[in-house]
Amino acid sequence: MDLFIYLFVALFSVLNPIGTVPIFVGLTQDDTKQERSRISLWTAINVFAILIISFFIGQYVLLFFGISIDALRIAGGLIIVSSGFSLLSGKINKKRGINKKIETDAQKRNDIALTPLAIPMLAGPGSISLLIAFYQEHNSTSDIIISSLAILAIAVAIFVILRSAHYLAKILGASGIVAISRIIGFIVIAIGIQYIVSAIINIIKGNLT
Repeated sequence: MDLFIYLFVALFSVLNPIGTVPIFVGLTQDDTKQERSRISLWTAINVFAILIISFFIGQYVLLFFGISIDALRIAGGLIIVSSGFSLLSGKINKKRGINKKIETDAQKRNDIALTPLAIPMLAGPGSISLLIAFYQEHNSTSDIIISSLAILAIAVAIFVILRSAHYLAKILGASGIVAISRIIGFIVIAIGIQYIVSAIINIIKGNLT
């Protein structure tokens, strides 16, 4: 249970679906309620597919390119810390890699569930590197099952949040969403720093032995 909660909280902090609410509202403001539900569902499915593939196949990508797990932790930690600072400063759009042109194009397209919602707004380098590193430490059968359930739970949470995005935007307001995003940003920074510190300690221990 502890493993499930840890991975769920870590992924929720890095993906930050709450921070995606105002962007989702803006991109779907002219859509019907049924269309918003469909986009929410497919966004969650796409995020789940991206995360579960990263979790199981990411290690082989590392082997192919000859990247050590500690190097990945440091790189991922830097990305996560950068994301956290972006959340604290309120630069959500910039952090997610969504510029005005892409937003305009997305509004004109019929389906935005994969791009830009699933990629890069939700599932990005931070979450992918987090899962790859997580698999290296938790690869027993029971851990894999628990981790897969945590990823599934994140996808369900994303669907519920996006499905309720227009209601949340009305209840929380712009200031409420910003406040929550900045709190999450602080947690994200702590997660990123922990990854970097762990990698540095492992490197030092490896050189001393």
